[in-house]
Order: sequence, then C-alpha cells, then structure tokens
Amino acid sequence: MTVAFPPTSVAEVALGLAEHDYLADEALATAVFLAIELQRPLLLEGEAGVGKTEVAKTLARWSGARLIRLQCYEGLDSSQAVYEWDYSRQLLHLRTLEAVGALDGDAEAVGDALYGEKFLVRRPLLAAIDHDDSVPPVLLIDEVDRADDEFEAFLLEMLSEYAVTVPELGTFSASVPPIVIITSNRTRDVHDALKRRALYHWVEHPGFEREVEIIKRRTHGVTDKLAGQVAIAVAQFRGLGLYKPPGVAESIDWAQALQRLEQQGLAVDAADASLGSVLKYREDQQRVRDHGLDQIVDEATRTVS
Repeated sequence: MTVAFPPTSVAEVALGLAEHDYLADEALATAVFLAIELQRPLLLEGEAGVGKTEVAKTLARWSGARLIRLQCYEGLDSSQAVYEWDYSRQLLHLRTLEAVGALDGDAEAVGDALYGEKFLVRRPLLAAIDHDDSVPPVLLIDEVDRADDEFEAFLLEMLSEYAVTVPELGTFSASVPPIVIITSNRTRDVHDALKRRALYHWVEHPGFEREVEIIKRRTHGVTDKLAGQVAIAVAQFRGLGLYKPPGVAESIDWAQALQRLEQQGLAVDAADASLGSVLKYREDQQRVRDHGLDQIVDEATRTVS
C-alpha cells in the first residue's frame, strides 16, 4: 500500500517516509506532519550525519515535488540565495537595441528593457516562492548555522511572509508556500527569533534496532549479522568523545565497505583496514585503536552472533 501525499496523520508520515527508506521515530514524524499541516518551517538540529538533510530529500521523493536546496556558508548573500541579474544577456540585449536605434538615449527605456523577468536569475529562495508547481516544492536550507547573522535575519523576514521583493519588478509572494526544512549542526546557536518562527526538532542518532534496519535498507547484500555488529561498534565509537563521531551515513558506508571485502561479520583485521570508511579523521582512528578496536569488535560479535 502506497501512502498518498499529503499525509492525514502522524502514522501516515512515518509510513510514507519508510516507503522511501527513511525510518523516522514518532517524534520526528510528528514534527514533519505539523510542518506540513501548519505550513511552518521545520528546523532540524542535531549532530552531523544523523539524517537531517535526508528528511527533505525523502519528502521530495515521496511528494513528487522539486527539491530546491540552498547550501549555507559564511558570506552568503542575496545574489546567491535569492536572485541576480543575467548581466551578460542584459549587455547583449542593450547592444542590440542600440544598434537598431531603439533607445534614443532614454534612460527609462533602458531600465524597462534591461530589468524584465527574462533577465532575472532565480536563486533557491525566489525559485521556491515564485513557483507554479502542482505540488509545492521542498525548500532545503542546509546548515543555516554556517551563514552570517545578517542572512539569518533576512531569512526570518522572508519566511514570515513567504515573499521576496525585487526592487525593479515588485514583490513575489507564494500562493502556496513551499515545504521548508532548515538544518543546523549547531556549530553556533540559531537565533531565538528564527526558532520561534519555525517548528523545532532535535534529531538523535537512531537506536540500535532502527540503525540496523536503516543499514539493511540502504545496502545490498549485507547480512543481518554484519549490520547488527556494525551498529554496535559504531555506537561504541560515538561514546569515545571523538572529534567527529560517525553518523548513520558512515555506518552505511562501513557496512558496504565490509560487504565488498566479503565479510559476513565483523572481524578485527577487516575492521581496521576499512576504518577510514567510518572515521574520517586520523586522530579519531588513533583514539579508537588506542582504546582497543579488538575489544570493540569482540563486544559487537558477542552481542550479535
């Protein structure tokens, strides 16, 4: 049975996401359901790799909507996020008009000729607001904590009205707001004003059973035993105070790497050789080895045999 979009209950959200290989717990499914029902942005915070970005991607697959992604970074401004003008086309158009004598030095005519919608380049925020899609797009504002305070203030203003003003053309407003997912790895605190505007959910690392199921869904040919042992070992890695604790994506990568090494279960030699699939910093790998990779593997193989 395929769950139709939009969902009518929290249970349908969980089922709909699961049909597209995203296993959400009840709290996350509730947050997604309310974001859709109330047409409010959903701010997802949590450690890197817990599946925040994947929520937006899965919603787009499920709904059949366009996924419009804005990757945030320091120095992001409106020309990258909202709109800009296609200056090369404007210049070519201006030269053509001058060549045929269509302007006659009229400044107003020049402005009318150059600042029309055909020269407007819609960046993610404007594209998400000024849409005529049958299904509202999913707007993913990824890693908002990397952007500057000024951009966050602008984002708050835009999300309050779902409108953007282009001085030369006027205000663009969304007839149907996009589904907005905002993610943060909490490298800095997001301002309270943005949190008040959005619904909020902290995304935890999945529990053992859910992580095993995720690994099995996202890999091909990985045995139940290997998936379980990888989940146990990765959970132990996360408790060692690593610089970059592995997320679910790294669990999947490691399970795939071990499967390609023809491993049916976790073994010390193969685990050590493939450690770069799950731990991406030399210092973290060394900490695991100093702690005792063999002990971690032994614990995982004793727990899941």
